[in-house]
Amino acid sequence: MLMRATLPAAVTASLVLVPLPGAVATPSAGAVIAEVYGGGGNSGATLKNDFIELANPTGAAFGLSGYSVQYLPGSPSASSKWGVTTLSGSVAAGGRYLVAGAPGTGGTVALPNPDATGTLALSATTGTIALVDGTDALTCKTSEDCAADPRVVDLVGFGTALVHEGSGAAPGASNTAAVARAASLADTDDNAADFQAGAPTPVNSKGESAPGDGSGGGDTGPTEPGTVRVHDIQGATRLSPMAGKTVTGVPGIVTGVRTYGTKGFWIQDPNPDADPATSEGVFVYTGGTGPAVKVGDSVLVTAKVTEYYPNNPGGSQSLTELSNTKVTVVSSDNPVPAPVVLDGSNIPAAYAPDAAGASIESLPLRTDAYALDLYESLEGMNVEVRDVSVAQASNSYHELWVNARAQDPRSARGGSVYLGYDQQNAGRLLVQSLGAAADFPVADVGDTLTGATGGPLDYTNYGGYAVAATRVGTVQSGGLEREVTASALPSELTIGTYNVENLDPGDSDEKFAELAKGVVTNLRSPDILALEEVQDDNGPVNDGTVTSGATVAKFTEAIKAAGGPAYDWRSVDPENGKDGGEPGGNIRQVFLFNPDRVSFTDIPGGDATTAVDVTGTGKRTSLTASPGRIDPANEAWNNSRKPLIGQFRFHNKPVYVIANHFNSKGGDQGLDSRFQAPTRSSEVQRGKQAEVEQAFVAKLLAADPGARVVSLGDFNDYQFSPALKTLTKGGVLRDLVNELPASERYSYVYQGNSQVLDHILVSPAFKPQQTRYDVVHINSEFATQASDHDPQVVRVKP
Repeated sequence: MLMRATLPAAVTASLVLVPLPGAVATPSAGAVIAEVYGGGGNSGATLKNDFIELANPTGAAFGLSGYSVQYLPGSPSASSKWGVTTLSGSVAAGGRYLVAGAPGTGGTVALPNPDATGTLALSATTGTIALVDGTDALTCKTSEDCAADPRVVDLVGFGTALVHEGSGAAPGASNTAAVARAASLADTDDNAADFQAGAPTPVNSKGESAPGDGSGGGDTGPTEPGTVRVHDIQGATRLSPMAGKTVTGVPGIVTGVRTYGTKGFWIQDPNPDADPATSEGVFVYTGGTGPAVKVGDSVLVTAKVTEYYPNNPGGSQSLTELSNTKVTVVSSDNPVPAPVVLDGSNIPAAYAPDAAGASIESLPLRTDAYALDLYESLEGMNVEVRDVSVAQASNSYHELWVNARAQDPRSARGGSVYLGYDQQNAGRLLVQSLGAAADFPVADVGDTLTGATGGPLDYTNYGGYAVAATRVGTVQSGGLEREVTASALPSELTIGTYNVENLDPGDSDEKFAELAKGVVTNLRSPDILALEEVQDDNGPVNDGTVTSGATVAKFTEAIKAAGGPAYDWRSVDPENGKDGGEPGGNIRQVFLFNPDRVSFTDIPGGDATTAVDVTGTGKRTSLTASPGRIDPANEAWNNSRKPLIGQFRFHNKPVYVIANHFNSKGGDQGLDSRFQAPTRSSEVQRGKQAEVEQAFVAKLLAADPGARVVSLGDFNDYQFSPALKTLTKGGVLRDLVNELPASERYSYVYQGNSQVLDHILVSPAFKPQQTRYDVVHINSEFATQASDHDPQVVRVKP
């Protein structure tokens, strides 16, 4: 469960879930193990008891009735058994829950009133703790077995523990040190990455902490300013020169307060230094108690300086924070430091320095040369954008993207079009609400936020800089409307593609109706329609079901109800769990076709594992199976969808259609990565997939140079990517998106970039004058979407 200030929108295209080595607990619906301490009462310890602390980073309470926390020694023997402490009550939204363990004979300080008490006697240095949906003792004693147990909600192995999540155990603890998650509570299912050792800081559900533990309770806050200022903490690179140190009496004015998610507040020094590279703002993490300050308070903060990596496996930059805080409010109602206005006059066109893939963290910030450097130099400071265009529509988590740099290339409909790896659109910023949800506007791409939108500049868990907005401008509509493609001539064959986003019978009737409306009204009922992300008949239920007849039947009925044709359909059921996507969903591609306009050539022999081939030459050229899958056993398709090919006839001429859904971009480093240029590791598999398909098309064209081939679908890659260059190698296919004006080349919007993920490619038999191609923008730019992808259609004359 990955924590952020607001819960994430669905922003990735069909992520392939790749298991990490070691134990990976079933994702929690709302609770994680936040801290573990086994040194209570031992020699040198201050606290009298061991403890386990749970946390809930979500916006809803998490009930614990019927749950337990369990403990296994770090090196379990054949006779080792899990110890159990049962739980009750709940963890409040954004709150903590303290479980007291066994006391020792030493220590001088009692825990704050625990929410549950047990007799677990933890090792101070190594062991495994599990949060379990149930009260029966676990029996697993290896990482793999525990990962396979669905009762395990979260699991933490520390020290030399043999049972852990991910690549390794959390660091070793001691009589004076606990292991704890970072301030954000991020859970990447890798204990070594998620936990750090430090002084124990127990907090209960009431926000009470042990006196003197450094979490903000008990001890009084600072009374005099110290010698360190915020700009000293931030420094002139991406990493604080004071990381890991405790700073005393740091002064600042509160500029924003976050009372949900990662609770805390921002302070800014009203007396800046002369260095533009050193930020005057910083985030103060307050934990489960929430911040007891308000905007305009003048405060003194004593805290530990930390560098938090919100998406470390993704190569994110770090966020400099103050944690384990003690805060004194000196005065209230002070003016907030004036915002830095961000626009085309100060945001550089270049996005980031190029370090040949290495980290840029230690490089001096060049605020006049690179946008990422400028944003880093303003981290935590009060910033403002004015009269900015909306680059990505608002979502249900009260977020939207804007572009503050008017010089960035714009799409035909007002977004920021992404045209190359060296054209990242430097002015993109996320806007997140810090106010009431009702105050956040609903906006589409091309709308304008008029007036001022501003607040502290944050760095998000999913990458990119965000304005934590204390004030949001007024939406001025850009008049965006959903497109309707042009009508086809009777002599034209129309072929479309549509990613229907994990469609299964359990989805609402409204989703089916909206998708059907898009097919009938906006795409004008193509003769052939390739669908991607059609799930099996019970959706994400992981019980071995692979058929999709119920899903397709519900969709084709919805199309008829919307006034469309009675589509027939063909597909090949995948092997269970072999094609990636949502676990249990078994997504696949499906052909819909209008039998009044086109016929399907059924050739038996196609199944999940049999490779389709080409037989015959010239006019006798045919597939060996239709529908069939292209080389499904090839390693290129591991944990990914295999291309589905079908042989159709239109006006008594054969047409070969390939429906694609290449592997996702999951695992790639983001545009804002601390590694520049970022590594796009997922390109390797898509490159292999493109090679396999290009070779098949080349073989088909070798048999019949005039073969009419259309390859289409969700390729999860850009028109300028290596994979698409491979697909078009030798001229076997032509990518039609390149024939559109640059401002119209997009089918998906991600982090404010309007970009191409979906394509239609055609063989040389379809001459440019015989093809009319259209990306039909009905989803990606709108706050209300039936899918996150825009469909496409091509009208061809065979």
